[in-house]
Amino acid sequence: MSKLNGKVAIVTGASKGIGAAIAKALAAEGASVVVNYVSSKPGADKVVEAITAQGGKAIAVKADVSKADQAQALIDDSLKAFGRLDVLVNNSGIYEFAPIEAITEDSFHRQFNTNVLGLLLVTQAAAKHLPEGGSVINVGSAVSRTTPPNSAVYTATKGAVDAITGVLSREFGERKIRVNTINPGIVETEGTHSAGFIGSDFEKAIVAQAPFGRVGQPEEIADIAVFLASKESRWLTGETLIASGGMR
Repeated sequence: MSKLNGKVAIVTGASKGIGAAIAKALAAEGASVVVNYVSSKPGADKVVEAITAQGGKAIAVKADVSKADQAQALIDDSLKAFGRLDVLVNNSGIYEFAPIEAITEDSFHRQFNTNVLGLLLVTQAAAKHLPEGGSVINVGSAVSRTTPPNSAVYTATKGAVDAITGVLSREFGERKIRVNTINPGIVETEGTHSAGFIGSDFEKAIVAQAPFGRVGQPEEIADIAVFLASKESRWLTGETLIASGGMR
């Protein structure tokens, strides 16, 4: 029996990479999935097509999660399509790397607006619709522990995600709604390829320190999201799972 039959999940930032893998994995376990995107409609449509081709249910919904009205519209459209909401995966995120002397106000606000404010706005809009046993899954980053150079702003946003997870687990605990975070290490995605991380000296340095001797794959993060979405994780809340293949 599939782990998520009858459940409805929203995955923000799901047109590619980790978000797309999570959307597909949740659908494969029986969930109806809302594939959120902000700019890449073709990417989101491709994810929906992959899910429906396997007999699953999915729709693509455009929304900029950093805007309150669009975050609310995302929840409203999801409820209109599927009638309920059980799982929220806050995956939307951007990263920009710069040494301290090159940090700008625009870069700061751009990253915090998506990575932190967006998470808060979507969760706020979703909260009253989540039932007992519901699950909020935040996608953070191992940078909150590894604190790499030239990442002060990005790492700060992911440290905030860790802290918010703890706070919301307490706020939602009385309603028996779980809130947990997955913190991936470096994962091979379209984004890490386009940013030049894959195949670079940076990747080689990471791999040299990694117990498994490689970077992660999106599906490996997605499997953890399925666990956190399912009743198998019913005794976990407020947790930060570092999914880095042992990198510390």
